[in-house]
Amino acid sequence: MTAVREKAAAPEDLARLFVERANAGDLEGLVELYEPDATVALPGGRTVAGQAAIRAAYEQMLARKPEFGAGTALPTLVSGDWAQTASRTDDGGARAEVAHRQSDGSWLIVLDRPFFA
Repeated sequence: MTAVREKAAAPEDLARLFVERANAGDLEGLVELYEPDATVALPGGRTVAGQAAIRAAYEQMLARKPEFGAGTALPTLVSGDWAQTASRTDDGGARAEVAHRQSDGSWLIVLDRPFFA
């Protein structure tokens, strides 16, 4: 049985949903926040593209049982069906995403730089 998860109704919802799902260890829920061909920047300058590679990267991350804080959101920039979100993390870093509005009105991440200082 497939879990029915909340969709991001606004680009700003993506960061909250990421934190909730990561802290719950919900790997599939994290992957559902990304478009099929999304790209994620990883620590050390690596990137991964596509949901399968994102799943593998986040599986390793979740195995360490990290705890994410909500951080402080910066104003979202929206242009039509595209948005850039950013936030300061509780540990002094930052994260930024480019999101795309889907045909059902929900938002998914296309580009994600989740960890930078």
